[in-house]
Amino acid sequence: MRFGLASRVVIAGVAATLALSACTGSGESADTAANTGGLEKTQLKIGALPIPDSAALYIANSRGFFKEEGLTVTIESVAGGAQAQQALVGGSLDATQTNYVSAFLAVSAGIKMKVISDLYQAAPDAFDIMVPKDSPIKTPADLKGKKIAVNSRKNVGTLAVTALLKTQGLAETDVEFLEFPFPEMADKLKTGIVDAAWMTEPHLTAVQKTIGARKLADTMVGPLAGFPVAGVVVIEEFANKNPKTTAAFQRAIARAQQISAADRKAVEEILPTYTKIDAATAAVITLGTFPTGVDEARLQRVADVMLEQGYLKSKIEAKSLLPGNAG
Repeated sequence: MRFGLASRVVIAGVAATLALSACTGSGESADTAANTGGLEKTQLKIGALPIPDSAALYIANSRGFFKEEGLTVTIESVAGGAQAQQALVGGSLDATQTNYVSAFLAVSAGIKMKVISDLYQAAPDAFDIMVPKDSPIKTPADLKGKKIAVNSRKNVGTLAVTALLKTQGLAETDVEFLEFPFPEMADKLKTGIVDAAWMTEPHLTAVQKTIGARKLADTMVGPLAGFPVAGVVVIEEFANKNPKTTAAFQRAIARAQQISAADRKAVEEILPTYTKIDAATAAVITLGTFPTGVDEARLQRVADVMLEQGYLKSKIEAKSLLPGNAG
């Protein structure tokens, strides 16, 4: 299976900026570190998509968990994992939410990354393919020759759709993936730019309310049931140079992740602050689950499915992406 043009450009851009990021210093003075419990860096820019996956990042920030650890965190909205990782390697982000498919692709391209927090895992109907209400497409098999919107090529969306297509006797080459940010997908469906869209919340609920779109299929079923979706990554060099800062971030996000996992109301309350949905919509959307720790075996599932689907040329050990292990 060949990588799409956009993916090759992103990976090439990431690789090209790696050397530059290694030469640029973004650390803080020794005096500053001494005044903040020895943290090597106290101001962080974190990339995040405006979707439920990143709820813990915003909960940690709003409840002061980062500040309690001596960190000042700025969260910047990003369109997709692959693009965020390019900014990460380029140095404009210190860490970012990303889908694990994009992370493993970057690692396969030679970019050394570390997963410092898990964020989100699939649940039933949290990642669906949507079609216009009057669409002649009735089953996934009807997608042959159709255009499907995804937020980023060669990421968890295309992997999930491809896995579903395989159950229908179709291949990735039987459809055309077009890249659009989640908020634009409803309009692309309405105007016929695409025939279907792979979407997650809050956009699944919104597209049903605004244009009457209907669900064609849940993509996180069968081999992808409970699939690990997203986490927070940093460049390995950042983790090595800033171990105390990394540990402080992990402590703060772990507190928020536990809240997200145990208290749906907390997630509902934070969603309207960084997504374009109101409280009423937040109360009814379908959510995935929020793992409270990074699990090597769970991450390995992603790499193994990617290898099976041809996204990877050789096996990658998930252990190499965890802090304290050689990349």
